[in-house]
Amino acid sequence: FLPRHQKLSERVRKRLYYGWDKDCSLDNLSSPVADIAVELLQQVAPSPIRRLQKKYVSHVSREACISPCSMMLALVYIERLRHRNPEYLQQISSSDLFLISMMVASKYLYDEGEEEEVFNDEWGAAGKVDVQTMNTLEMNFLSAIDWSLYTDPRELFEVLSWLEG
Repeated sequence: FLPRHQKLSERVRKRLYYGWDKDCSLDNLSSPVADIAVELLQQVAPSPIRRLQKKYVSHVSREACISPCSMMLALVYIERLRHRNPEYLQQISSSDLFLISMMVASKYLYDEGEEEEVFNDEWGAAGKVDVQTMNTLEMNFLSAIDWSLYTDPRELFEVLSWLEG
């Protein structure tokens, strides 16, 4: 999916505060990236109900092994929603938006249907919601974004540049 994946991994490790150790896993969001996620999602989904907190981001990130690439892809999706369907963002809580955008991005990037499957019940457990809620969140999200999940790698690099800034 991403050209020059090794170079991208090194860039993410250095610039998004994962440390210099090449053996360091990139399967959690770093603290600065978690802070950015909280701030951004509270702005785009301003509902006071289930307001996104850093503790929740850290918990879900750890339990669901959210990669920085999933985060960047989720941010692309959220930006699409800001332009195509801002009404949806007024109706969803920032916590639910975080959880569902990360799950959909992870499914798109990693769910090959064999060994690396992404299950809604596991994401629900990570986000402390039941599987029926996850299914509803997923269907609403996909409908709101008009099933437009493909992303040109250049869009991810734009998000990465923005995060680095």
